[in-house]
Amino acid sequence: MTLTEIAKNQRAKDQRAEADHPEVTDGTTVYVCVTCRKPGDPESGPRPGFLLACATAKAAEGTEVTVHPVECLGNCSRSLSAAMRACGAWTYVFGGLEADRDSQALIDGARLLAEAEDGILPWRERPDILKRGLIARVPPLNFTEDTE
Repeated sequence: MTLTEIAKNQRAKDQRAEADHPEVTDGTTVYVCVTCRKPGDPESGPRPGFLLACATAKAAEGTEVTVHPVECLGNCSRSLSAAMRACGAWTYVFGGLEADRDSQALIDGARLLAEAEDGILPWRERPDILKRGLIARVPPLNFTEDTE
């Protein structure tokens, strides 16, 4: 699968979702860094991040999760990297991922996040790599801290 094919498939999925639910234009999305590689990886051939993006897009088929390849998530020291977000939920950034191992974990985590009523990815249910590889958790745009 190429980046063009991934993008084309995701645009079609986005258009179908918007047509089915015009009031919901912001579903659960996994962003995968396609430029990621680990120190010592060869410069030639497909980057491991690209392979992770392809595998994640394939794992997302038949789900409500959208996968978008991105050029860089700025997490180079702990690559391979991906982020996930859902409308009204916290955004999560993960590192230490493997192209041949973690695509399904990203989709499983995204589905858990989509179902989380409080917008927080549940710790106990998340796949192990999403526990070990957590880099950051970013609040939603409308977040206000209840300090009482």
